[in-house]
Amino acid sequence: MHAPADAHVHFALHPDHPPAVIAITSGPTSDAARSHLHDAGFRSTGPTTMVLARIDREEPHYTAQAAQLLQQYGFTTEIAPALQEEIDTEWTWGNYPMPWCTRDEIREVSAEAQRIHDDIAEGRLIIHLHADDGHNTVAVGSYSTGVRRHVHLHGENHMRQENDTAFATEAQAVAEFHRLYSVAVRPGPAPHTDLEQTVRQLLAGTPPATFIEHAPVPSVEPPVAEPGEHEALLQDLFDQERQWERYRPFDETTIASHESLTVRAEFDHEARHRTDVAWTIAEYDGPVGDRLWHATLTDGTPVDLIHTVLHHLDAPPLATAGEADDVLREAGWHPASHPARTTWTAADAITFEHTPHATADRWMLYGGNNLDRAAWTIRLSAGVPHTLLAQLASTAAELFPSPTRPIPKPQPQPAAIPRLPPPVPTRRP
Repeated sequence: MHAPADAHVHFALHPDHPPAVIAITSGPTSDAARSHLHDAGFRSTGPTTMVLARIDREEPHYTAQAAQLLQQYGFTTEIAPALQEEIDTEWTWGNYPMPWCTRDEIREVSAEAQRIHDDIAEGRLIIHLHADDGHNTVAVGSYSTGVRRHVHLHGENHMRQENDTAFATEAQAVAEFHRLYSVAVRPGPAPHTDLEQTVRQLLAGTPPATFIEHAPVPSVEPPVAEPGEHEALLQDLFDQERQWERYRPFDETTIASHESLTVRAEFDHEARHRTDVAWTIAEYDGPVGDRLWHATLTDGTPVDLIHTVLHHLDAPPLATAGEADDVLREAGWHPASHPARTTWTAADAITFEHTPHATADRWMLYGGNNLDRAAWTIRLSAGVPHTLLAQLASTAAELFPSPTRPIPKPQPQPAAIPRLPPPVPTRRP
């Protein structure tokens, strides 16, 4: 006879670090429910709380699987509405380097990266050396449990994988690693990424009162274009700006060509998802010249930003508008330096990113502070005019002003000089 599954499990997004998930258990057989949750990847952070935090950001997907498993065993489960919305939303990585993979195949790659992360975090995989090969973080390590294997790793977070070659001894693996990466080799594991640090902090545990006594802090939502706004902007372009001509080679595509024959904008009427490219804009060196630069804008991009790009192409300013960094600094956006890029963020709602060594996506402006789950994205290639970047930054700052922007103090006004009453004339006797 099995004990009755008399326990209740409530699932909700972590209030500070979504899409991580919190499970709160209650009832006489909650220990049994917690055992099943542990097998599903949840880790205990208190007597009644468990957390699921992953480096592949797939917590809602695996939470849904855990809830179904608990229901099969007879436990009562409850999923908060915000978490249910995340479960129902089939998102994709915005900059996934293997676009040919299906969603299930992407999850397989990410699950393997999660396994490697867990093996390192729990001491089953010992990292001896690491290096930067110019594109990825690479490492060499040995499994200390089970079949002893010595492997090379490449990539970070949800993209970390084992190389195909396994070595018979640690010495062979280390020697080959030194041969491949030479002076770039460094001892021990690479520093934790920001995502790894967040995951480990969440799994370290937070007092349960944090989740019960305090309401979740509302996240700052980036501005997003409403349905139909892009179509209206395109129609206004042809109705009010006579220098643009319309071509529609396909039912789903409209092309706007400028009278100078050096600028072209293509609009996809079928774009629906936040990662779908709605606009492709390019400028050329003369009517039959080479392309100077190009940009892509996804479906949720606010129309004010699209209008800024089109207006700049139609009538570029004669005088320089300064640098985008200067505009954002004056607007009070938060700067952050990374190994290969610089970002400016306004209250976690809009991010402006510069990757100086990139060609296709040298500049990016996107809604939110996480490119992988951005609400919308503008990508601009190398060669984009600095005046356009500055105008984009200015429009973004107006669209979402930073709450930390210092308010200038009023200048003290000089004290007013009191006017004396006019002299009273004296009468002569």
